[in-house]
Amino acid sequence: MIRIATLFFFTLSLFAADDTAELLRELIRIDTSNPPGNEAKVAEFLKAKLAPLGFQIDIYPTPEPGKAHFIARLKGDGSKRPILIAAHSDVVGVEREKWSVDPFAGVEKDGEIMGRGAIDFKGGLAVFAEAVMMLAKNKVPLARDVIFLSEADEEGGKYNTSWLAQSHWDKMDCEFSLNEGGWIMKNADGSVRYVSISTADKVAVSLLLTATGESTHSSMPRADNAIFTLSKAMAKIADYDTQPKLNESTREFFTTLEKTSKPPLSTYFHNLVNSTDPALVKEADREISKDPLLHAIMRNTIAPVFLTAGFRGNVIPGSAEATLNFRVIPGTNVEELISEIQAVVNDPRVKVTSALGKGMPGGASTYTSMMNTAMRMKPSPTDSELFRALVAESNRVFPGVPVTTYLFQAGTDSGAWRSRGIPVYGIYPYPISADELTRMHGNDERVSIKSLQQGTDLIYNTLLKVAAK
Repeated sequence: MIRIATLFFFTLSLFAADDTAELLRELIRIDTSNPPGNEAKVAEFLKAKLAPLGFQIDIYPTPEPGKAHFIARLKGDGSKRPILIAAHSDVVGVEREKWSVDPFAGVEKDGEIMGRGAIDFKGGLAVFAEAVMMLAKNKVPLARDVIFLSEADEEGGKYNTSWLAQSHWDKMDCEFSLNEGGWIMKNADGSVRYVSISTADKVAVSLLLTATGESTHSSMPRADNAIFTLSKAMAKIADYDTQPKLNESTREFFTTLEKTSKPPLSTYFHNLVNSTDPALVKEADREISKDPLLHAIMRNTIAPVFLTAGFRGNVIPGSAEATLNFRVIPGTNVEELISEIQAVVNDPRVKVTSALGKGMPGGASTYTSMMNTAMRMKPSPTDSELFRALVAESNRVFPGVPVTTYLFQAGTDSGAWRSRGIPVYGIYPYPISADELTRMHGNDERVSIKSLQQGTDLIYNTLLKVAAK
């Protein structure tokens, strides 16, 4: 009976999947650049879509005007615990002059939807929303509640899902969750190369470099110039790269790439994972790192994001600061990271400290402790019903394509669940090319309509496997 029902609902899903592209266009037209976000507009938009289908709707405004979380629940019979499917509705800002189209018009061009958030993550929001709406439209009998969450403040802000969980955890509690994360990557010919499902995220850590010197009149420069000192320190860091640091997930991922690659690349992947020869590992690192995504997955990455120095044109300032954003592999110790960068700088006039946590009780030391705790969180298990369903449906939609676990190179709002021991699995539910990936947070962001259809098929049928009676 279950198999017959699944086949029936799958047939219906093929007709409904075309709606995902139009839903994405509508979402892109709601400018939720964060700051300020304005995610409440998306919440009201989604309420109008889901409430008539029988979803229980809750909208939770944050203390910041215009910013809100949206939760919709499709009730099951309660014989199983809920599944939660989450996507953030805020996006990063744009450099409008560098776009070839209006980034907030939801333009359809050459079989693709273009606009800010097309990949990150309004495309996912559209796929997830369409999939859960199809459950309601098709009147699928459910063994568990399906909770759909449209998140605020994921791209930066204090009112994210961790804030929401403090007062509304009962609305978010579940057996397991699906969020953004792993990739479905395409080859140059458009075929799918691999499907990756993230079971853990790298952790964002910000460090502050503070250089000091003598403050004086700009007409009388001295040797101990804070800006020059900071510049020399930054030059050292620019020439430095952390060493590869593989864990169980990344070893599986690179082993999968070995199987799907041709020599010499397949050899590089093999040597990265298996070789004990430092020279071969270094060569593999150099060649594999030509791909920015692969470079990021295998190590702690370093990115300068802020520079602060000076306040008048005729004054040499007494201090200069640079903020470095690290995306670190779980298991990294923040104090050891600080010591590593301090050794690279090797200048007593430059101090390396935690950049965040100044406003919380305990200051930077409390922040460091919190980060160390976050990095001790275990990856989500691969023996859960949700993970097995994702693998099975990936095999069906993309036959013959390997599926692998993945360490997400950025970060998500999944910590609200993982910190409570609830498994979270991540996927950007549409095949994309390497070029499309570089446009995420960049210019002319886009995703193909065919990929959106495939993603809707994948997620809808995954929900059927996990939630349907």
